[in-house]
This record gives sequence, C-alpha cells and structure tokens, in this order.
Amino acid sequence: MKLGIVGLPNVGKSTLFNSLTKAGAESANYPFCTIDPNVGIVPVPDERLRLLGDMYHSKKVTPAVIEFVDIAGLVKGASKGEGLGNQFLANIREVDAIVHVVRCFEDDNVVHVDGSIDPLRDMETINLELIFSDIEILERRIAKASKGARNDKSLAKELSLLKDIKAYLEDGNLAKTFAVPDDEEEAAWFASYNLLTAKPVIYAANVSEEHLADDGTSNPFVQKVRTQAASEDSEVFVICAQIEQEIAELEEDEKALFLEELGLQESGLEKLIKASYSLLGLISYLTAGEDETRAWTIVKGTKAPQAAGKIHTDFERGFIRAEVVNYRDLLDCGSLSAAKEKGIVGLEGKEYVVKDGDVMLFRFNV
Repeated sequence: MKLGIVGLPNVGKSTLFNSLTKAGAESANYPFCTIDPNVGIVPVPDERLRLLGDMYHSKKVTPAVIEFVDIAGLVKGASKGEGLGNQFLANIREVDAIVHVVRCFEDDNVVHVDGSIDPLRDMETINLELIFSDIEILERRIAKASKGARNDKSLAKELSLLKDIKAYLEDGNLAKTFAVPDDEEEAAWFASYNLLTAKPVIYAANVSEEHLADDGTSNPFVQKVRTQAASEDSEVFVICAQIEQEIAELEEDEKALFLEELGLQESGLEKLIKASYSLLGLISYLTAGEDETRAWTIVKGTKAPQAAGKIHTDFERGFIRAEVVNYRDLLDCGSLSAAKEKGIVGLEGKEYVVKDGDVMLFRFNV
C-alpha cells in the first residue's frame, strides 16, 4: 500500500512524515523545505505476528508494510506551476490513497501560508488544485479522442464520458463522487484516467496536545473537517504531529507509558493504518512457521487462490487447497497439530473467501 501525504506548507505535514517513518525529512518554518518527495517504508504494527512468531520460535517475523510519500507543500496555483508546481501532483498519481494533513491548531510561532487558520479553506485549496490538474488531464484526452471520434463509435462514446467528467469537475466536484455509468467499458475508461480526485482521501486533523485526548471533540476546527469529510465519504483521524514525533523517538517499552500518560489508546500511526485499511477495504492474513511468520495484505473478499498468489504466482496457478485456522484459535491450542486434533483447522478450496486473521498453509502443484 502506498499513501501520499499532502497539505499546504506549515500544516505539520513533514513533521508527521518524520514521525511516521523516522526518515528525517527536513522540517522548517517556511514553505518548500521539502524539495523532493521523501519516501519511507513503515512496518504495520501487528501484535498477532509477535504472538505467532513466539509460538513457532520463528527465525524471522515479517510485517506488512506501508509506503509513505511526503509530497512538497502545495499552494494555490500549483496546478499552473505556482510554488513547486505540477511535478508534485504527478507524484500523487502513483499512490493508492491520499493523506491530506489539515491544520487545526493555533500557534503564532508557525506562520500559515494564507495568514489565518481555516481548515475548510485549506481543504478547498488543495482539492481545487487536484481538480485543476485532473481537468488538464481530461482536456488532453478530449483533444486526442476528438480527432477520431467522428469515424469511431467507441471513441465517440469515450469522448462523451470525458466531457461529462470534465463538466462535473468544473462545477467544483471531486471525481470520486461522479456517477460512473453502469457500463463495463466506461468504468474501465474512468479507472484508466487515474484521476487525483478519484483517489480515496484520509484527512489528518493536526491538533495541539490539549485537543488530543478527547480526539478533537472540543476543537471546532476538527468538527468542520469531520463534517466536510463525511460529505465526501472520506476518513478522518485526529493527530498531534509534534507528539507523534516525540513518540517516534522513544524506545518501544517507553511508548505505551507515554501514550497512557497522554490518555491515548494508540499512536497516530496505528490510527492512520486503521483508517487506511478501512478506506481501501484491506485485511491481512498470516503465514506462520519456524522459518518465518508473515502478514500479507489483501483486499477484503479475496478468494484463497488469489491470496496465495500474493506469496508467489505459482501458488495461485497450481492451487489445490488451503489449511485455514483463525490465529486466536491457533494460539489457544498452542500448535497446529493440536488445532487439527480439535477439528478447527479447515480444508478450504478455490471458493473460500479469506478472512482477516486467518493463518493459512497453501497446498499447490505446478
């Protein structure tokens, strides 16, 4: 999974990226200190892996990972080359979802690029730049399709779709709320355009420490973000980027104590991962053994052969069946053989839909 972190300058975007990845992207109190997109690979915290790894005495424990891309601060006019321009919008096209950091804290020492705190204005600024960039993509497609549409029915049909989407965006709407026609060909075209505003969005409401414990409930800025996000079908999580940076510098055993002192159940990274998995409809299944215990991320609803294909294409191609047991049941039994004796290990075929937390052993023949 690849997530792009965007936001106006000085909203806490790079501070958040640093805390998530410990990658040390430069953070300063002026726009454009992040001149190149920074990339960080972050392991997904998963207690199930540690427990299974301990049970099997695994030589290696491999978590699922998320790739974060920190995109330089966008400003009004970025789609037309203002600030650092379109090169950064191009970087966002490669991600699965966008994490949009919105400033919801007051601090006279950190200047706001527009001079005041207004999350709705900031959200609109970024969304409009993404819309303008999408319109530019559509205009190029329209120009190309127009040349042959007169003599090609398929091109004429696509041209009509392109014009409909463009008109919809020009009204200030996001592509993800566009009613894609119930037509396989048109749905495939829409997906191929890879529009920025069609991507799922998670809003990170960046608050001061005082508003963290109640999850931003007492912060009027956060309430505005939540209301707007609900209208877009987007996720929201509340974070204090500064606190996250402090957490990132602690040893593992110190983190839980620090979170407890702040009245928090989980870190911002854990909140973000949950929001990401929920938004993208993802789950994890597990493989376990002496050599390695590992988590594999798949889309909810994936069947066993396709899940096996995440490990290796041969596993999918030669799939015979899968031995499946829930991780909790396996841990309670203490071993796979004990779980088999209790009759709780299922033998599943090609139609089995994998569930979150399944521990799987694939049988295949190639």
